[in-house]
Amino acid sequence: MQSMNISIPNAALGYMQGTFSMADDEIGWIFTAYIAAGAIVMPMTNWLAGRYGRKAVFQVSIVVFIMALVLDTLATTPLSFVSARIIQGAASGTLAPISMAILLEVTPPQRHARIGLVWSVMSLLGMLSGPAIGGWLSEYVGWRSIFYLSVPVAVFIASAMGLYLKEKKAEKSPSFDFFGLATFSMGMAGLQMLFDRGERMEWFASTEIWADAIASALGFYLFIVHMLTKDRHFLNKALFKDRNFAVSTAMYFALGFVLLPTLALTSPMLEELLGYPAHTAGYVTIPRGIALVSALLLTWRPPARIDNRLFVIGGLALVIYGNWRMVGYSPLMYLWTVVWAGAIQGAGLGIVMAALTRAAFSTLDPAFRPEGNVLFNLSRLYGSTIGIAIVQIYFFNNTQAMHLALAKNLRPYVIASDTGSSLSVQGLATMNDLVTGQAAIVAILDQFKILLVVALIASPLVLFLRKPRPAN
Repeated sequence: MQSMNISIPNAALGYMQGTFSMADDEIGWIFTAYIAAGAIVMPMTNWLAGRYGRKAVFQVSIVVFIMALVLDTLATTPLSFVSARIIQGAASGTLAPISMAILLEVTPPQRHARIGLVWSVMSLLGMLSGPAIGGWLSEYVGWRSIFYLSVPVAVFIASAMGLYLKEKKAEKSPSFDFFGLATFSMGMAGLQMLFDRGERMEWFASTEIWADAIASALGFYLFIVHMLTKDRHFLNKALFKDRNFAVSTAMYFALGFVLLPTLALTSPMLEELLGYPAHTAGYVTIPRGIALVSALLLTWRPPARIDNRLFVIGGLALVIYGNWRMVGYSPLMYLWTVVWAGAIQGAGLGIVMAALTRAAFSTLDPAFRPEGNVLFNLSRLYGSTIGIAIVQIYFFNNTQAMHLALAKNLRPYVIASDTGSSLSVQGLATMNDLVTGQAAIVAILDQFKILLVVALIASPLVLFLRKPRPAN
């Protein structure tokens, strides 16, 4: 439920954009608001659970999540809707870590690896099935129903946990590095606002963008100084001393950069530019999800004699090939072109996700694995939010640039000289719409090129991975 709500608006973006009159460069906020808020709250989960009790935190998070779902459906302006998504995302930040902690506690240690796999698969299934579910509901019931869908599920979870989950609280109130989290979050939030609002506010011609940039730079500066001068902080310095973990985390960030932005580009392309209905745009994402989960399951526990780095290389090759096929999209393509490109990319992502997880934790000291798990997952979340923001920026810029390039000869006297007759104002408007559509198609392809370049840049990092020893 938590991960599905990241992507469920994807195929309904056209309806939401029309309801709220959101510009093309604003639509990405629907994703980034949810993800970024969850990423800020997630590192605090262990402290909250230890201080107030695991059951209490889980129940309060579910209740706030339900309230945010209702606020999503009641929103009438872009600001109120994005605010509701921020509340929803913040409430979701504790759900994933606590659910994993509960699963590990109620199962014997010998089953922890399998439980971790099941938990990861369910999380991915939620995220990857969201567009199909959201597309069908928005087409036949209305886009607000995609949020109502989660309300009975959340009520059931809250009721079941209230009845059967025993409270657990730390004997001694745990400490937490609030200054470190605050400065890191300040840096990331400032950077996110810089990317999200920069184009609309004409970048550094705006005081707001200067404030965002200064806040981001100051936040990261204070965080780095804090990391270098203090012994305890919410990200242990020992994590960065493990080369495999550090390199795998950087590559996982790049993986997040590709994972969700692909969804954020594909559905609007199919709906707005190629004219497919919302449910069809959602169905097209299903093969990608099936391929990703299947590849993850098949390569989760490979034979020990096979070098894990080969899986990273092979998976990245599939991701790059899938993205290369996406760059070749055109208005005349068959729908199966999108299906196959998505499935190839999905299979590559599944292989790389499993391989990077093994590489990251096989050499990491078991004592640091809980903190490492938080940072590892945060890297993917932040990769997705930054990736969505960047592709939205370039889509807006490239659409304008291509429109100017294509329409420079779209003037009445030029048309009259070419055709021997003049066009009416309505005819010129129709031609302008056609040019805008063509410009948007070219801009979308340029965004897929960005994802391809990111995958290519991340690929050489595999050379820095050491052959991991068997996990403890």
